[in-house]
Amino acid sequence: MTAAPDGATGWSAWQPLAGVPAITSDVFTETLDGGQAFRWHREGDDAWRGVWANNLVRLRLAPRDRVEWSAPITDHDETEHSLSAYFATDRDFAALTDSLPWRSDPHLARCLAAFPGLRILRQPFGETLLGFLCSATKQIVQIKQMLALLADRHGAPICRAGSPDPAARTSTQSTAGSGDPALHSINRLPTWAELAQIPETTLRDCQLGFRAKFISQTAQFLAAHPGWLAETEAAPYALAKERLCSLPGVGEKIADCVLLFGAGRLEAFPVDTWILKALARRYDLVGWKPAQVAQFGRAHFGPLAGLAQQFLFAWERQQGR
Repeated sequence: MTAAPDGATGWSAWQPLAGVPAITSDVFTETLDGGQAFRWHREGDDAWRGVWANNLVRLRLAPRDRVEWSAPITDHDETEHSLSAYFATDRDFAALTDSLPWRSDPHLARCLAAFPGLRILRQPFGETLLGFLCSATKQIVQIKQMLALLADRHGAPICRAGSPDPAARTSTQSTAGSGDPALHSINRLPTWAELAQIPETTLRDCQLGFRAKFISQTAQFLAAHPGWLAETEAAPYALAKERLCSLPGVGEKIADCVLLFGAGRLEAFPVDTWILKALARRYDLVGWKPAQVAQFGRAHFGPLAGLAQQFLFAWERQQGR
C-alpha cells in the first residue's frame, strides 16, 4: 500500500463490487465470517472491515442486496483489482453451484437453497496456510484472535485507519494525523520469512499454544526452501496436498482447507467436526473416519466437492446455532 503508516486514511466512496451478484445478509456474513477467512470484523450493523496481504477494505450490503466496497483513497485502483481476485470473480459460481448433484441429493438441495450465492474466496496461499495452522482444535473467534495478535505484534503497518463516518468522532477529535484517538494502526500478517526470525516462545505469547511450534518449524522449512509455497500452489491437487501434509502440524483437513480457500482447488473436501456431523446425520455415515468421509465426499459430490462442502458446513452450523 502507498498510504503512510503515520497518516490518517481517507476512504473512497462506496461503489458496487463488480462480478459479485446480489446476496442475502446471511450469505454475506457466512462468506466473510464462516470459516474461510479470519481477518474480517463487523463494523456497526451493516459493514465489515477486512485485511489480506497489504489490502484494507470495507464491505457492506446496499439496497437490493448488492455488495459495495470502500478502500483507502490512495489504494483505490490496487484494491479494486485485488478484490476481484479475492472474490474469484473470474468464476461463475452460480453455474458451478447448479452443476452440483442437488437434483439427486435432497439434503444438498436444502443447503443450496438456504445460502444462495455462497462462494469460495481466493486468499493468499501463504496467509491461508498460516490461518489454518492456527485452526487446530480452535473455533473461528479464537483463530481470529490469534491472527490479530500476530498482525498487531509482528506484522508491518499498512496504514492508520478508523471509522470513515464523521459522526463517529467527537468535535474535539482531529480528523487527520496520528493525534486522532479514533485512529489505530492496521497491520498485515507477518510473512513466513518474518516468522522464521521470531522465537517460538515469542509466538506463544500470541495465544498460539502448541501451534507455535508447528508455525515456527514451518517457517524454518520455508526459509530453507524458497519458492516451495509457489510450487505447491501450482502443483496438481494430489501432489499439492501431499506436499502440504509434509509440513509440521498439517494434516489432511488443514491441507484441504489451504488448497480450497488459498488455491481455488474446488476438488478439495476438508473434513472437520461439522462435516463429520453433517455426513453422519444426513448421509448415514455414522462412525466413519475423516479419511473415509473425505473419500465419500469427493466421490459423491464430484470435482466441485469443496464447493458442496461449504454449503453443507454453513447449513450444519446454522442448525447448530
